[in-house]
Amino acid sequence: MSRLYGDIHRKLQDEQETRALADRIEEIACKTEFDDDSKGFIESLDMFFLSTVDHDGRPTVSYKGGFRGFVRVIDSTTLMFPVYNGNGMQYSMGNIVGSTEVGMLFMSFEKPHRIRVQGKGQVSKDPELLKQYKEAEFVVKVTLSELWQNCPRYIHRYTKDSDSRYVPSNECATPLAEWKRFEFLQDVLNESDAKKARDSGFIQVEDWVEKIKAGDADV
Repeated sequence: MSRLYGDIHRKLQDEQETRALADRIEEIACKTEFDDDSKGFIESLDMFFLSTVDHDGRPTVSYKGGFRGFVRVIDSTTLMFPVYNGNGMQYSMGNIVGSTEVGMLFMSFEKPHRIRVQGKGQVSKDPELLKQYKEAEFVVKVTLSELWQNCPRYIHRYTKDSDSRYVPSNECATPLAEWKRFEFLQDVLNESDAKKARDSGFIQVEDWVEKIKAGDADV
């Protein structure tokens, strides 16, 4: 019995005459434990894409970034990652609390390679976990269901320019997100962020958008 394919997948595979190939790929590539290679690859990265399912069954995907090693494989079937300050929607976190099902895509653009991870997530505010990551609001633990390596042939090669200045670091204070300096948001910010906005000065949406278009590091 396949861990990956259902009736719809089988129908499409049969139409394209790829059922045998799909079975061979699952047989070879699908794993239920992290080995040294997958652990090393995941922990070498500074970003991944997280897929979750909302309360209406709709899939969504978000980007998660940090310093290299911010995702940690803590045993053969478990990894964890921090969630830093965001936009307050708590969308991905709420989805994980609601459905637990997550997909994770780990990808290197410098040396094209990718691993897909399926699992069940648990959102935690355990102080012992939070203190492992500066300024983390949550830590998510994911129990592995399956992982598999994907062919890298369509991955474009890119070279990294710099780390985001917003990733919490012991070397400096974490700056306030630029968009939190919009004046029309001040009445809905928490007092800490509102004070930082007042101290920094308000900005206009149009100026922020222009910074984005110009690739300004501040945004």
